Amino acid sequence: MITDENVMLSIENFSKVYKGNKKAVDNLSLKINSGDIYGFIGHNGAGKTTTIKSIVGILEFEEGEIFIDGKSIKKEPIKCKSVLAYIPDNPDLYEHLTGIQYLNFTSDICSIGKSDREERIKKHAELFEIQGVLGNLISSYSHGMKQKLAIISAFIRKPKLLILDEPFVGLDPKAALHLKNMMHKMCKEGGAIFFSTHVLDVVEKLCNKIAMIKSGELIACGETKDIIMNRTLEDIFMEATGYE
Repeated sequence: MITDENVMLSIENFSKVYKGNKKAVDNLSLKINSGDIYGFIGHNGAGKTTTIKSIVGILEFEEGEIFIDGKSIKKEPIKCKSVLAYIPDNPDLYEHLTGIQYLNFTSDICSIGKSDREERIKKHAELFEIQGVLGNLISSYSHGMKQKLAIISAFIRKPKLLILDEPFVGLDPKAALHLKNMMHKMCKEGGAIFFSTHVLDVVEKLCNKIAMIKSGELIACGETKDIIMNRTLEDIFMEATGYE
């Protein structure tokens, strides 16, 4: 068990093997501390989504350990999931529910009281400008609206750790800016964020730390300023991943 209270997410010698003995991720170790906005980058198929799905308990894994707020996702998955929120790249929501029914459902699961949930839902729905469609079925939502609903569902929980996979896909520029501001606020209040994206400009500007993965192996990690120095993240990424 991890005892450092500052470490929100610890990935220790994590490997994931698929059928045919193919290692999607090989011996990955990272630490994400309170206050970190940690960018996770790599080419398609590098192992980013596999890592993220293992962190949040969707995928089982045989090698290594993952600790969330000091607890093992293998041994104490419910306690781990009670302090984290996960937003996938393609939110799989209950489309037979309305937006407000979905938010109330997730609030019930997380034991958020009536007055707190109403206040938080109102605040975020207005911010993302979807208050007018919360009574509509989710099946009628565009991808961007579903993404906004998933973001609201995550933030009304006030998680200690937020895990995101391509969170800006489908968001209009205004919504993307709101999300960035919310991420900054969460981390200033002691939370931590770990997210993958192909939008390198966002990582360069938003993240204080970066990890780069290639073919399942970690090839760079550390403070953003130390990795980038006087170059651009795009140049470093292209060089490190072997692109001309």
